[in-house]
Amino acid sequence: MSIASGNVFGFWLFIAISALVIYTINASQRGKLKVTIRPIAGLEAIEECVGRATEMGRPVHFSPGLGDVVTTAAADTLAALQILSYVTDVAARYDARFLVTIRMPNVYPLASETVRQGYIAANKADAYRENTVRYISSDQDAYAAGVIGLFHQEKVASSILAGLYMGEALLLAESAARLGIMQVAITASVTQIPFFVAACDYTVIGEELYAAGAYLTDDKGRLGGIAAQDYIKLIVIVFILLGTFMTSMGSNVIQELLTM
Repeated sequence: MSIASGNVFGFWLFIAISALVIYTINASQRGKLKVTIRPIAGLEAIEECVGRATEMGRPVHFSPGLGDVVTTAAADTLAALQILSYVTDVAARYDARFLVTIRMPNVYPLASETVRQGYIAANKADAYRENTVRYISSDQDAYAAGVIGLFHQEKVASSILAGLYMGEALLLAESAARLGIMQVAITASVTQIPFFVAACDYTVIGEELYAAGAYLTDDKGRLGGIAAQDYIKLIVIVFILLGTFMTSMGSNVIQELLTM
């Protein structure tokens, strides 16, 4: 059996990258590789959000965005659920009132179980309430209207918006800003970042969403995975620069290697 042309280099590159990822994660877990992430003000402010709500005796709100777990937005939603786990832990420790609003039905059971397990892990199982996690609506506009109504009804003190957001981003952020709600937005939705920057107290952008879970929990395995991604990016950059240089010198070695 012969390997089809064009797959050989890609196959061995996949093997090498997989080995690099596994080694980096294991090295980080064993303490042989120290991985640090620069301070991110927006993520550091999450505890401040919860503390503010506790002092005011009012709820802290969390939304994992409008994405699903079975679409291309799954990565954003799963990253938001990791952040939700951390926020739940902080809310449980501070005895803060906690509200989580959900748009997509598939996300509801995941978020509900994440919050429930968070309270159990914090030895605050009795503080968990079934209406902590609330399904609003799968319709984009209805979801935004429902969350804004919740801001007014529950007199929310702070709000954390994480994950994928679309046209309703400004509606949520601006409504909360007018009510004096402290906000932290964490998103990779490029088109919505300007609105969050304008209306929120802190905005965490781009790939920082995917690194947030590791940053907040200081999980060595996750930090090792982030380090592996950075190494892979460096390898890609080296290939690009090397290919550009060799092509300018009249050599097509890199192109031929990539198409083997």
